[in-house]
Amino acid sequence: MNKPVTCVLHRLLLACSLVLLAACVGVPKGITPVDGFDESRYLGTWYEVARLDHSFERGMSNVTATYSVREDGGIDVLNRGYREDEGEWDEAKGRAYFVEDRQTGYLKVSFFGPFYGAYVVFGLDKQDYGHAFVAGPNRDYLWLLARTPEVEETVMAQFLERAGALGFATEALIFPSHNRR
Repeated sequence: MNKPVTCVLHRLLLACSLVLLAACVGVPKGITPVDGFDESRYLGTWYEVARLDHSFERGMSNVTATYSVREDGGIDVLNRGYREDEGEWDEAKGRAYFVEDRQTGYLKVSFFGPFYGAYVVFGLDKQDYGHAFVAGPNRDYLWLLARTPEVEETVMAQFLERAGALGFATEALIFPSHNRR
């Protein structure tokens, strides 16, 4: 191939790659991140009460996410769960950064080098920071997180109603057990 055509193809490939990477940190259409987000109150350990299934969590129970402050101003993420089929604990360490301002529950999180995915808090118990509804870059990613392994029936009903109204496949949710400490 001649040099100008090769250069154009490389630029096109780079542009397509950047668009795909940007799409991974976008907010799904119709979902609004919470405002008035208080990072310091969100830090600490959260239990995964419900989730949509993905290969990186498949077969896991006792799943928690622990958030702490990074020296560079971001947030360290430690996801931990028990792999029932292997009989052992698994951990994934990542990092997160606010996409907009620190008062908006919209972050980008990475567990794999330079690749980030959206972390969109679209529901939050702002009084006690007792539970959070979290989406990823599209409607294939959904979590109900709480400070305790179980939530009240009213919280679960609110989560199912809100997530269903936003187009998430609530019938496919998994409710992991928390029987190991």
